[in-house]
Amino acid sequence: MNQKNFTDQIFNQIIAAAKIIRAGGVVAFPTETVYGLGADAFNPNAVEKIFELKQRPTFDPLIVHICSTAQLNLVCKETDERLFLLAEKFWPGPLTIVVNKNKNVPDIVTSGLKTVGIRYPSHPIAAELIKQANTPIAAPSANKFGRVSPTSADHVRKYFPKLDYIIDGGKSSVGIESTIIKLNPEGFEILRHGIVTREEIEKIIPYSAEAKFNLNIAAPGMMKSHYSPAKQFYILSDKILKKINPKESGLISFTGLYDSDFKLVVKLTENKNLREAAVNLFSAIHTLEESDINFIVAEPVPEEGIGIAIMDRLRKATYNSMRSLEP
Repeated sequence: MNQKNFTDQIFNQIIAAAKIIRAGGVVAFPTETVYGLGADAFNPNAVEKIFELKQRPTFDPLIVHICSTAQLNLVCKETDERLFLLAEKFWPGPLTIVVNKNKNVPDIVTSGLKTVGIRYPSHPIAAELIKQANTPIAAPSANKFGRVSPTSADHVRKYFPKLDYIIDGGKSSVGIESTIIKLNPEGFEILRHGIVTREEIEKIIPYSAEAKFNLNIAAPGMMKSHYSPAKQFYILSDKILKKINPKESGLISFTGLYDSDFKLVVKLTENKNLREAAVNLFSAIHTLEESDINFIVAEPVPEEGIGIAIMDRLRKATYNSMRSLEP
């Protein structure tokens, strides 16, 4: 990748952002999943700024982004042959792999854990930024902790109007965060569902066990409540329709069957395409959050393939609102 692959404007933004990263600053940048809030992964003071900006608890580890498999030795304690098999199939792309970390990775990045999540993003701007910064970049999503993930530069500006630098790379093409897996002696376990599915990964290495909840959060997105908008947010059901007034509410529509009942409707897809629904999910939540409706309601989607990741996001985004309805 070099300058001829970008417009002069974008390349200049990358160079400026890379300079800030090298100086210990924090920048927002696009990836194919969501926008990231990045700093030099080997600079603990810079990484601390991410936690402060996001108001993120330090027990929630960050993902380290690389721009080539050659950088694995910088962040991994040892390189497992299975890691290269997965990299060959899924990198660059929306898969994060948790492995034992190299001592070079500061504890603040991994929340004191001996493991680190690594991803090689496919977005050309992200890859070039890492290359120009000449360091792996630690980056969570560029939003306040627990809030809706950003899929555009405007979403980032809403959360961080005074951020050092934001590279505007347009809308994210995947739209939800990466799948996170952890290697174990028998194969892999899933820590966070994403657009890369269990079935796809199983073609490379065997599936071993679903990750069990424990006191140590091993990867981002593992808490019960996450991705939440500022408004009350529910998953559509007969119970919810009795609790709220649809004419005061916005609907995130999947099938189109309920569109006429609601004051405002944002469609995820015209033909029940789960991949398209995933791409548009967070953008739809942002749109309704910024509208004048009182409640947000999302249609559930089939829990198969990518639908598992969509429902994971919806359950976490609606967790606090749904709990408030319990007797």
